[in-house]
Amino acid sequence: MYAKVGPEGATLERVTVTPAPAAPPTTVRAGLGLALVAALGFSTLGIWGKLAGRVGLDSFSVLAWRFGLVALALLPLAGRELTWRQRRPLLGVGLLYALATTCYFGALSRITAGATGLLLYLAPAFVILFSWLLGRRPDAAKLGAVALAALGLGLVVGIPGAGDRDPLGLGLGAGAGALYAAYLLASERWLSGVPPLASTGHMALVAGLYFAALAAGTGTLHVPTTAAQWGVIVGMAALATLVAVPALYGAVERLGAARASLIGTLEPLFTVLLAFLILAEPLRPAVLLGGAFILAGAVLAQRGNRSAP
Repeated sequence: MYAKVGPEGATLERVTVTPAPAAPPTTVRAGLGLALVAALGFSTLGIWGKLAGRVGLDSFSVLAWRFGLVALALLPLAGRELTWRQRRPLLGVGLLYALATTCYFGALSRITAGATGLLLYLAPAFVILFSWLLGRRPDAAKLGAVALAALGLGLVVGIPGAGDRDPLGLGLGAGAGALYAAYLLASERWLSGVPPLASTGHMALVAGLYFAALAAGTGTLHVPTTAAQWGVIVGMAALATLVAVPALYGAVERLGAARASLIGTLEPLFTVLLAFLILAEPLRPAVLLGGAFILAGAVLAQRGNRSAP
């Protein structure tokens, strides 16, 4: 509490300043659970992507079908009461996600998958940087969490090597991480109070149309013809979109973009473990060590509930 003093030293009024209340423990626990569900759901994308190549599906085509099916499923059911003014930010968030994905695939075509993944999952660092530029100074816990997560990611996905010296590829990879961070911050700012399924439906609509246009432009857009192709598309739409995206939006609303993105660095670890279990890919000892660092970073991130003003 302090006294507001006017001219001649006269006291005009007393103003009480209280700190912003922390989120209730139940809200935090729910946010952590949703963030883990989102990370696990998104981690299946790598598996579905490999299976898509095996059954003859092009990346842009499978993404167009993935998001198109989700939009068709959700938009008739969720968000019908929203006005056009409320819908515009949802569509903008979808465009950010589509652009981030485009940069990711562009980087993947020029540098190694490990370097691309490392740059993408540095999104928490970009979230903290952008938040800092907007006036929210990060605490030591978040900075330490980012450092631990980056070290763990380097062990899980690999350190950039001689094949990762393409400046455009590195720029696209960094752009993917920065755009994904902007997508998370926009979700935190614009999607608050909007039902997650409505947000997901609008994001899927924009992304579906965007990737359909890219697939058509490259001559790869076609209707799947086999049960295996439809199985991959439905699996990707269900687990990596209908489950993962609403869970991510719920986590961002409860935890904030920075903490939710740090838990999201578990995604590549989950992907490696799923590849070991489903595709029988070898599990390197460095992956386990890197996973320990990522987990330590995720735990440390939960110590700082709010950025210092």
